[in-house]
Amino acid sequence: MSPHPVQRRAALLDSGLGDPANTGRLFSYARCAALDEREEFPVEICRELDLLGLPRAYVPVAYGGELRGYDETLQLIRAVARRDLTVAIAHGKTFLGAVSAWVGGTPEQARALGARIADGAVVSWGLTEREHGSDLLAGEVTAAAHGAGYRVSGEKWLINNANRGELVCLLARTDASAGARGFSLLLVDKQALPRETWRPLPGVKLHGIRGADIGGLSFTDAPVPGSALVGTEGAGAEIVLKSLQLTRTLCASLSLGAADNALDLAVGYARHRQAYGHRLLDLPQTRRLLARSYADVLLCEALTLVSARSIHALTGELSVVSAVAKYLVPTVVDEVLARLGTVLGARSLLAGDTWEHGRFQKVQRDHRIVGTFDGNTLVNLHALVNHFPLLVRQSRKRTVDTAGLAAATVLDAPLPEFDREGLSLLPRTGSSLTQSLAGAVAEITAEAAGGGAPASLAAAAQQLLAEADAVLEAMAGHRPTAVAVPAQAFTTAERYAAVHAGAAALHLWLRNRHALDDGLWSGGLWLEAALTRVLARLRPGLPAHDEVLDRLVPHLTAQHAGGRLPSLLPYSLVKDSA
Repeated sequence: MSPHPVQRRAALLDSGLGDPANTGRLFSYARCAALDEREEFPVEICRELDLLGLPRAYVPVAYGGELRGYDETLQLIRAVARRDLTVAIAHGKTFLGAVSAWVGGTPEQARALGARIADGAVVSWGLTEREHGSDLLAGEVTAAAHGAGYRVSGEKWLINNANRGELVCLLARTDASAGARGFSLLLVDKQALPRETWRPLPGVKLHGIRGADIGGLSFTDAPVPGSALVGTEGAGAEIVLKSLQLTRTLCASLSLGAADNALDLAVGYARHRQAYGHRLLDLPQTRRLLARSYADVLLCEALTLVSARSIHALTGELSVVSAVAKYLVPTVVDEVLARLGTVLGARSLLAGDTWEHGRFQKVQRDHRIVGTFDGNTLVNLHALVNHFPLLVRQSRKRTVDTAGLAAATVLDAPLPEFDREGLSLLPRTGSSLTQSLAGAVAEITAEAAGGGAPASLAAAAQQLLAEADAVLEAMAGHRPTAVAVPAQAFTTAERYAAVHAGAAALHLWLRNRHALDDGLWSGGLWLEAALTRVLARLRPGLPAHDEVLDRLVPHLTAQHAGGRLPSLLPYSLVKDSA
């Protein structure tokens, strides 16, 4: 089975890496488990990814790399995360470290960085500090003007690849009196610094991703040339916030990869395990747990597909798109992992060689960090709360970027080239996905009336629209406040994110149902299941009418038995001999 075009490069990478179940492969489940036990960095695996060309997928074509579509890069990272989250986070950090240059650097600076990354350079992102965490504007690292450059002093902490990175993109205070405009970004080449002006801080011990290089850096009057400045002086915070719109969106790839891994384990176990005289898969509660998990993963995948394409197609709305994706996808996948742990029972806790190399307990431990970095759950919900006034205003106007929405949701449509000038800290046009929800619901209602979709699907879509109206009213009633945001506002933001995800799923099905007319797509099966899960989030106190989920199980088991990814798109997993 040929993969969907967006997954072709990921399939080639998978093929080059081989079957992870084969213990003879370098990037195998067994090797990753052993490295985790020893809390050892996956040096050889990262080197193999370098040899297979993955770093070039982090660099835009304009700067000498092979990144044409962020949707393709997301699928590449997902393929790595499906094997091991530690490796994906360790290797993918170079993209995070470099992205500020793609967003705010000069073409010459970006091309020079792109060449170094293609040659294997590791780049880290020095944002957070020990005493301030996510409060970046409280940072105390300084870059004092000195001649034609700067002298950097202070400490960054909990930095991925802090020790292994050759370069670090550092957020530092350049003007103590300028508030948010007092911060600048410097692309610091550690190898060019006098050794006495900087030192690595001890690595921290972690519950998950135990082999990752998470530590810190301390600088003392470190001389940095003026050419290291990314963008203009004082633009550091703005560049970081815009860069986070890309990285937060791509973080969904880590969660999807974790879910792929966990579903593979749970479905395989349920298919073959006998309990109480039956296959575990044939027990109603097991089927319901698997079906809910599968529907949740398909919902997250739909949201992620649209979000990644929105980087190119709805660039000005990414402040909303990225916050929704970064909050919702890791949150839902954490819930999926807990549910699948129930299916596996005691085996979900086993480590070492006792069962499946301890894969499940490792992925569950590793995934907990995904919701924390690049802005934790509360940070992203707070970002949505801050956007309430604009979202309400544009929703009432029914503002829609029709061309951008089409490009974001039609999977076979060519994507426009990413234009960094389109990035905005405010969603001035709101969210085209949610603001066009009424039209999408009307379209699917008409489909159902003509026999092209089940009446139950149209009913679920209409219920989503009713919930969306209620969420909009709650958003309109919020009174903005700088710091002491009421708890109810965060609940409203959670509900808005669920509506946004439902809208993404609805648009995705409407625009691709004919091109992808297989069992999951025909009759809107996956969409109805996904909307059922959205409605369960929006109405947690009401009974869950999720009978449609039972019809998902045969598709899930067929994908597993056929060696295919549990996905909306066709993708055959790599299987080879030991």
